[in-house]
Amino acid sequence: MKQPCVYIVASQRNGTIYTGVTSNLPRRTFEHREGLIKGFTKKYNCKILVWYEIHETMESAILREKRIKAGSREKKLGLIQASNPAWDDLYGTLI
Repeated sequence: MKQPCVYIVASQRNGTIYTGVTSNLPRRTFEHREGLIKGFTKKYNCKILVWYEIHETMESAILREKRIKAGSREKKLGLIQASNPAWDDLYGTLI
């Protein structure tokens, strides 16, 4: 079953962060954790799922991702701090 969502993965607490969108968060998070996706997240070791938001449609998820990416780092950190102040890895909550 596909479930559109926006997510943020991090290298460590207050480290490098990456915002993405997917229709299969458990699979995508696994790919980041295992370094299966070439590019930014692999280069900067972004493996910890620290925030996500579920959407009804992929269109709304993509729009939200664009808004988040256009915002400042401080706003992204605020999203994480508001729901996950300890920066726990949320991957375990998905499976």
